[in-house]
Amino acid sequence: MGNEQLRKIFWMMVGSMLLAFSYYHINFQNHLAEGGFVGLALLGKYTFNWSPALTVLCMDVPVFIAAWFLKGRTFIMNTAIATGVFSLTYEMCERFSPWNMNLGGNMVLAAVLSGLLTGLGAGLVLRHGGASGGDDILALFMSRKMNLSIGTVFIIFDIAVLLLSLFFLPLVDTLYTILAVSIAGKVITWTVQIGTTRSRSIPVRPAVGHQHG
Repeated sequence: MGNEQLRKIFWMMVGSMLLAFSYYHINFQNHLAEGGFVGLALLGKYTFNWSPALTVLCMDVPVFIAAWFLKGRTFIMNTAIATGVFSLTYEMCERFSPWNMNLGGNMVLAAVLSGLLTGLGAGLVLRHGGASGGDDILALFMSRKMNLSIGTVFIIFDIAVLLLSLFFLPLVDTLYTILAVSIAGKVITWTVQIGTTRSRSIPVRPAVGHQHG
């Protein structure tokens, strides 16, 4: 494994840890809602009483299989590293973090911080050749098919899921989450594109909403 690949793995790990930190300390502790595959899984839970974990798995598996054929083994391995680091970091935050970052009801600040941190984290993973979940891979495919920036696809996808979930989610929490994912989408696009002439030169993409599935 060369130095360039090690550098990419390092930055994907940094992005994944940043995502996990933000999802636990900002999104979870301040009661922001969920978009992406996790949001769809929660919708299935409230509508049909489906297991969220099983629902996310059922959505992830075909996307990962498609990515194996369309993006190759290296992309899948990078994604496995990113999702593994995310899961481990989130678990560590849950068990051992001494920080309580409940912002006392200042939901605008929570939404802005969530958008900035999750967007940067997801963007770092995408920029360096991986994805942070199945919904990120799907958004990557859609962005190329629709000729849209990856951040724009994330915004559209997450907002669509949030609007579908309005019948069981509080309206105010949903609106703040829409603000968060809108900021995150812009930051993802900026992170992936910075220093390049064209976003399509980056071979990969990413939630907000948590973790992405």
